[in-house]
Amino acid sequence: MLEKLFKLQELGTNVRQEVVAGLTTFLTMAYIIFVNPSVLAQAGMDHGAVFVATCMAAAFGCLVMGLWANYPIALAPGMGLNAFFTYTVVLGDGYSWQAALGAVFFSGCIFVCLSLFKIREWIINAIPGALKIGIAAGIGLFLALIGLKNAGLVVGSTATLVTLGKVTSLPVLLAILGFFLIVALEARKVKGGVLIAILLITALGLVTGQSQYHGIVSAPPSLLPTLAQMDLEGALSIGMLSVIFAFLFVDLFDTSGTLLAVAQEADLLDRKGNLPRLSRALLADSTATIVGATLGTSTTTSYVESTAGVAAGGRSGLTAVVVGILFLAALFFAPLAGMVPAFATAGALVYVAVLMMGSLKHLDWKDITETVPAVVVLVMMPLTFSIASGIAFGFISYALVKALAGRFREVSPAVWVLATLFVVKFAFAG
Repeated sequence: MLEKLFKLQELGTNVRQEVVAGLTTFLTMAYIIFVNPSVLAQAGMDHGAVFVATCMAAAFGCLVMGLWANYPIALAPGMGLNAFFTYTVVLGDGYSWQAALGAVFFSGCIFVCLSLFKIREWIINAIPGALKIGIAAGIGLFLALIGLKNAGLVVGSTATLVTLGKVTSLPVLLAILGFFLIVALEARKVKGGVLIAILLITALGLVTGQSQYHGIVSAPPSLLPTLAQMDLEGALSIGMLSVIFAFLFVDLFDTSGTLLAVAQEADLLDRKGNLPRLSRALLADSTATIVGATLGTSTTTSYVESTAGVAAGGRSGLTAVVVGILFLAALFFAPLAGMVPAFATAGALVYVAVLMMGSLKHLDWKDITETVPAVVVLVMMPLTFSIASGIAFGFISYALVKALAGRFREVSPAVWVLATLFVVKFAFAG
């Protein structure tokens, strides 16, 4: 049955190899079980319910990706998008978390339509590569700022906006230790290095009295506080349209890049460099976002950590199915997730930021009309504490710089339209 369903022999793999690959992928991305509830709880959402929603949305996405698309690519609520949800949409713009979930739901629906009608390629090709690079790096820097804030290493200041926190305080020291533990474990190619570091820092927090013990295993918490709590009407207000666009935009490029990167690593691309069954893979991602929003979590997306499973021999959807089953098993570890303090996950946020900043190496630094818009996005995202604002300033600056340089033809009609809409948005917002 497994051979018929996953074509193991054709892909040069076997059940044991796929199970090992699935376990490897899960260990590298299981940190999201602890980080996501911690981030979304700051938006006022129930920690236990978000924990359950995180596991179930991840399991659903992995199972659809494995059983339908037959790719060794795992999914879970995405880093960066959860930060945008909490710190920009809810805490920054003042929308309710219910309306934010509605925006996630609609972005998933639009993503489904884009995948079905095959206009995803047109959109991606219309967006300049410099802006794609700037957005990825900008989200990374945004995550770094949030991680440093959660660690207490960077704090607010009336004189200088931000300043150095109390470095000698124990939570700050533990957060710093956590970051370097992650770096050391990842450099030594230890499987699940991020997860191991989070658990070790949590244990040190318990020993030093910085966090409290709540147990390890229990029945899953209730999902009712977040289940189907989306405010769809509130998500359709004029101000939320840019939020829906930001959720969609980031997920679109994040998913596309991840799918191609993992498929290339697994040698699954065809002779033309295209990914077979791409529409199925995209639909797995977009439907998981819709289901995740209904359950009560931010955007679900494909994880680049899937490359760890591919490196361990994963070639078929059985790898993703194994990851999905492990996420369901994680439902019974809610007490453990509940006692992970913010300083224990801060290092993971900064580490992910480092990885995302790596996209800057692909920027053409010799062309000032390419580098300026990318750097504008990179700077404006963390300083405005908004992914949406960073994207908006990036499009506006790209169109202006190219126009003033006399290079109108390099700006696609889509960029002109989006830049104009962003200008109108800022003007309307006063």
